[in-house]
Amino acid sequence: MRRRMRSVRARATLAATLVVAVALVAAGAAVLLALRGSLIGQADAEADSVARNAASALSNGLAYNDLDLPDGDENPVEVLDRKGKAVASGEDVEGMSVTARASDRLNSVANDDAGDTDEGVADEEDALGPGDIADETWYGEGTATVEGETDDYRFAGVDVVTKGGVPLTVYAGAPLSAEQGAVGTALTAMLIGLPLLLVTVSGVTYVVTRRALRPVEGIRAEMAAITASEDLSRRVPEPATHDEVARLARTTNETLAALEASVERQRAFVADASHELRSPIASLRTQLEVGAAHPELLDVDGAVEDTVRLQRLAADLLLLARLDAGERSADARLDLAAFVREEAGQRVGDRVQVSVDADDADAVEVSGSRGQLTRVLGNLLDNAQRHTRTSVALTVRRSGQWAVVGVADDGAGVPAAERERVFERFVRLDEARTRDDGGAGLGLAIARDVAVRHGGSLTVRDAPTGGALFELRLPLAQSARPDRSTQPV
Repeated sequence: MRRRMRSVRARATLAATLVVAVALVAAGAAVLLALRGSLIGQADAEADSVARNAASALSNGLAYNDLDLPDGDENPVEVLDRKGKAVASGEDVEGMSVTARASDRLNSVANDDAGDTDEGVADEEDALGPGDIADETWYGEGTATVEGETDDYRFAGVDVVTKGGVPLTVYAGAPLSAEQGAVGTALTAMLIGLPLLLVTVSGVTYVVTRRALRPVEGIRAEMAAITASEDLSRRVPEPATHDEVARLARTTNETLAALEASVERQRAFVADASHELRSPIASLRTQLEVGAAHPELLDVDGAVEDTVRLQRLAADLLLLARLDAGERSADARLDLAAFVREEAGQRVGDRVQVSVDADDADAVEVSGSRGQLTRVLGNLLDNAQRHTRTSVALTVRRSGQWAVVGVADDGAGVPAAERERVFERFVRLDEARTRDDGGAGLGLAIARDVAVRHGGSLTVRDAPTGGALFELRLPLAQSARPDRSTQPV
């Protein structure tokens, strides 16, 4: 049972039912109060009319016994003197118990027991002259006994002074049976209808929620099947609607597609890395085995070369693994022109001299990892040295919000159809080139990954000299960017 209550359907049904229940109870209470107030107002008006008719007759000098009072069953009436003694009453009225309110003071009167009159009331009566009727009417509730039956009534009290100067109080009642019956009927209808309505609301909410969440259950079941089968080519069903569930399904499929591509990329990476490692390891093992059997035939230089190649390949693979994991070293501000000159000046073994064109007049500063940017520049220059014929040009310039580093050679260039593929891992466009000369095919892939991690890009196009021009774009450091608010429009 507890597990069912944890479901979205159960919680949504419970919440909807509670909200509707609270709203209905509040609305029902308001309706009952309004209905009761309206009926009591009608009873007050009826009792006031009867009381003032009797008071008017007394003020005109009519004797107590000559009063034409209504039937006690409909409107019980009593006339009391200053001491609270009944001097006249309606037909069949055996007793009245009235609680009247005037200026927030109560005056209780009993038919068989005369009580004291409130001083404030006495003062008001003293202010009335012979034949006067008080403007204020007292209202209250009580009971009246008529022909042996006691019922609830709404009473109105009016002060009057006869022409002979005798102060009296006339109490007239209006039955509350209509009010009690109407309120009771409405309450009964609410007590019967409320549970039925709540059951209907809960049932409809449960059914609608279940239908709305059915695609979610389909997505969950398919994801469970994908997890169990480890088949990332499968996709979850997408509803034909345009709601949140459909967007969830589409996003889930996009995530699965990205995950599948990532897994395939990792598998290809592992396979290519194994293939690349196999050749130098096999060569190194062969040389060591020959050296062990025939020391005079040991090719030390070849063994060292294979070891260096293995070391470089292992370093490249480790860097790629770190980049794939999202690692990024702490940023440092670099003067790109000085950085490029320094790195180019340290390349003493290049077969072609590198020319550097970096103007210091316009400061070009970037933020990034010096070690990773050194690796990018080194890989681009190594690539240019392998393909150039007579020249390698290195330039640094500023283009809007970007710092641009260009590495150009005068080799064969990169065909337009291969300009994206050249940045893939373990890709060599010149299949005839030996592995020793061409490397493992990771340099440009590492360079682009580092550029992207730094918020930039790496592209290739034709160089003015006819070869390939690789352009590294990096965002300028904040303080190095021009303030557009001060630039002329």
